[in-house]
Amino acid sequence: MVISGPGTAEAVGVDGVRNFRDAGGVGALPGGVLYRSGALHAMSAEGAHGLERLGVRTVVDLRSRPEVADRPDVPHRTGVEHLHVPVFTERRWPQEQAELYPAMAEHAGRAVLTVLRRLPAGGDRGAVLVHCASGKDRTGVVVALVQTLAGASEAEVTADFVRSNAELGLSAARSPEPRGHHALPVAAGHLHRAFLWIRSHHGSVPSWLRTHGATDQDLAAAAPR
Repeated sequence: MVISGPGTAEAVGVDGVRNFRDAGGVGALPGGVLYRSGALHAMSAEGAHGLERLGVRTVVDLRSRPEVADRPDVPHRTGVEHLHVPVFTERRWPQEQAELYPAMAEHAGRAVLTVLRRLPAGGDRGAVLVHCASGKDRTGVVVALVQTLAGASEAEVTADFVRSNAELGLSAARSPEPRGHHALPVAAGHLHRAFLWIRSHHGSVPSWLRTHGATDQDLAAAAPR
């Protein structure tokens, strides 16, 4: 991986995109190479220019097919590769977060591998943006796994994961009405359940990713040096 990136999320805003931030700066993952966010369906032309200034050349959309059909990403400009790599192909997933996170761990391998293979390896590719609907659950798991493969500590990964609550204004306060996943805050325990599923079924994150087609070269490129 490169040791420097084209910019920082703090320097350039992305108008019309929620929960946008730099996922780097942890482990061996540098800033400016991997960004995370909610969906891009409401991104303005100004927001697209923000992505351009950050050097984003690849967008990985983790949403299901129906979600993409309902609210497709807005392609304001050419030169950006849009990859649809759904964690869940259809809009069917566990309603309880305790069940949702192990299920995401089970199905997120192809997305993690796609992100790893698109990260800048020597200045020949631009930055990657990975997103789902709100950028907290599916994106949270995929980004956490990439950060872990890059040597980030559990504390670092968890801190970035729960930051979505503040970015989205989510609270754990009880609501009189049932809330969908988009309105539910994330918690450290959710992410821990995803990692527990991976380790109990595969022993480690690298071993889990190998079952999804990762090669020695893939893992070596992600590993800290």
